[in-house]
Amino acid sequence: MESKSNPTGEWSLTMDFPAPTVAKTMAVIEAVGKHSAGLTQSEVVLATGCSANLVFRVLSTLVTLGYMQRLDEDRRYVLTSKLIESCQPKRMDKSLVLCAYAEMLRLRDQSRETVQLVIRAGNKAMVLEQVSGLEAVQVMGRIGMQVPLYSCAPGKAILASLPDSELKHWLSTVELKAYTDSTKSTKNALLTDLQSVRQKGYAEDWEEGIEGIRCVASAILDPYNNAVGAITVMSPTKRMPLKRFAEIGQMCISAARTIEREMLL
Repeated sequence: MESKSNPTGEWSLTMDFPAPTVAKTMAVIEAVGKHSAGLTQSEVVLATGCSANLVFRVLSTLVTLGYMQRLDEDRRYVLTSKLIESCQPKRMDKSLVLCAYAEMLRLRDQSRETVQLVIRAGNKAMVLEQVSGLEAVQVMGRIGMQVPLYSCAPGKAILASLPDSELKHWLSTVELKAYTDSTKSTKNALLTDLQSVRQKGYAEDWEEGIEGIRCVASAILDPYNNAVGAITVMSPTKRMPLKRFAEIGQMCISAARTIEREMLL
């Protein structure tokens, strides 16, 4: 650290290196954030190279502040929605979750299936909020869970909203992989699918990320037609046959437009 004068003649302190404790805290957060099922304390130590004592203190502090939760069943640490909500899209003083939650409940009641609010996090789609469905057996994710954009309906809805030039750049930076036999794992297949999404206004997931799970989603746009997120209905395959896709797709479109209006109020 050294003292330097700024253009106004005043003296200020500048730091030429990261604060060690802050850097290690961020390493812990990033390590846990990469695993939707969470990590134990010993796994965080291995992942970060930090001492067990420091990792314990960092994890305990984050739990106390509400940024992490320790699961009782397997003693794993997971990120809570507090950290995620701090960087979610906002308009004025209204968060995307606040604008979307009532509509998520309505969509859940309409479809009887789990509804998720998803945003883009780099090349991944991240679950920002979730409302459990009404059927006895439900498909559920975890808030903060991240999956590749191209392997799920909300991710594809967001991708389809990108301008062609931005979509082309994104395709040049990502490696497409097949997670199931249905994954759109080639550029031609994905582009054909995204063109269909643009025409219909909603995206479909035919067990493309996980076998046995189907989803439908529509992008949520800002006034400049940029996607701030997507709303999606997810269901076990047996409860979402072909004939339900169009019906649920229209539900998702309606929900997305309502959320967009709410963000403008």
